[in-house]
Amino acid sequence: MACSPDDGDLVDAEGKVAVPDEVAEAVRTLIRWAGDDPAREGLADTPRRVARAWKEYARGYAEDPCIHLSRTFEEVGGYDEIVLLKDIPFQSHCEHHMAPIIGKAAIAYLPGDRVVGISKLARVLHGFARRLQVQERLTAEVADCIWEHLHPKGVAVVIEASHACMTARGVNTPGVMMTTSRMMGTFREDERSRKEVLALMGY
Repeated sequence: MACSPDDGDLVDAEGKVAVPDEVAEAVRTLIRWAGDDPAREGLADTPRRVARAWKEYARGYAEDPCIHLSRTFEEVGGYDEIVLLKDIPFQSHCEHHMAPIIGKAAIAYLPGDRVVGISKLARVLHGFARRLQVQERLTAEVADCIWEHLHPKGVAVVIEASHACMTARGVNTPGVMMTTSRMMGTFREDERSRKEVLALMGY
């Protein structure tokens, strides 16, 4: 076994993340409980595939998403209006059923004395999304991270997502989208600013 240069995980002879036996066996147990045979040909390699997939789905646990906001810029030519990144696609998993959450986010902030590269806003979202989540907490975590590390005059985050725990099981209602928002600073305190940023987001 050797360590992966990317995240320190042990890798096997094929260069794939090594899966502990107990993790693979846990997936086999789930397959049996669901009613299938984990030893049949089509499922023989599934436990390790599932384990590696979950290592990827949950890679947000291995990072501090706020680190992406550590490099900022002060020379912005006097720009002091809203900075908005919208329609950012993301995937997460519901902590209650471990089912997929698939959606998009709009993230805006009103700069104080510094701005950040726009790709970093998406990286913050993905860092928090790649964990077991509830949408409400994800929305708050993204907004709070930007507020605490960029010190802007305002932050607005709106997330729309479809939850497989609702669309593919339980109430079985496909096509339903859940919307959550968090407003901070001037976007929370000033109605005109809030309306402006929501209009720019398309709401």
